[in-house]
Amino acid sequence: MHFTTYEGVRVGYRKDGSGPALVLVHGTGGDSESNWADVTKELSKDYTVIRPDYAGSGETEDDGRELTVDYLSKLVLAAVDHARIESFSLAGFSLGAAVSTQIAADHPDRVSSLVLIAGFAKSDSRLKIEFELWRDLIASDRKAMARLILLTGFSPDALSSWGEETIDQAVNDIVQTQNWQGMERQIQVDLALDVRAEAERVRAQTLVIACTHDHMVPPAHSRALAASVKGSSYTELPTGHLAPMERPDLVTQEFKDFLAKA
Repeated sequence: MHFTTYEGVRVGYRKDGSGPALVLVHGTGGDSESNWADVTKELSKDYTVIRPDYAGSGETEDDGRELTVDYLSKLVLAAVDHARIESFSLAGFSLGAAVSTQIAADHPDRVSSLVLIAGFAKSDSRLKIEFELWRDLIASDRKAMARLILLTGFSPDALSSWGEETIDQAVNDIVQTQNWQGMERQIQVDLALDVRAEAERVRAQTLVIACTHDHMVPPAHSRALAASVKGSSYTELPTGHLAPMERPDLVTQEFKDFLAKA
């Protein structure tokens, strides 16, 4: 881990590999390791991969303030600056896609290309029901919340292949290791964010990736993002929402193909 500070916040990030810079931004309740570890193993062979933890996740420690997309984007950039990276490719997953959209819109001179995975620009009525349910279950029944993460995060085929013992262990691991307070703070960002105007300002070459079997953030949200970002490309992977964890091989290949062209 590497550390820097931003307005008194201790920001942690991981740095792997060598080559052109690629910054990976995690999603709600995840961190730089849980969301990106398997993808980084391959990408770090060709890229300098920077993986920040934003507030509420991983090794980053802040003062507990209310979170916003703008604040999270500044924490990500603090890590990038500390790593002495000026120009970089940027990829964001889920909430990280909104954070990455903000960064790309505000810093077109620094973001050379952009990948948005299973993202959304604004919560609709269905997403609000989901995020409010997450918030309620964190407060009342974290084991049920862990089951819901697995049930809606992975594709039906992937989860069915695990077996009962594997699923039970995964549920217990989530209950014991999840930063629940941090996730609850990030859920409030999910409920309030709106980066539709920022998406229209993005000028970087952009790939939007949806997940066909996504029961957390359905593909329609990615299609809307792709329609908002001028000149973007769109593709779908046959996975659930947690594509970087379910099929890191497919995610890695999409990254490689796109970045080679970009």
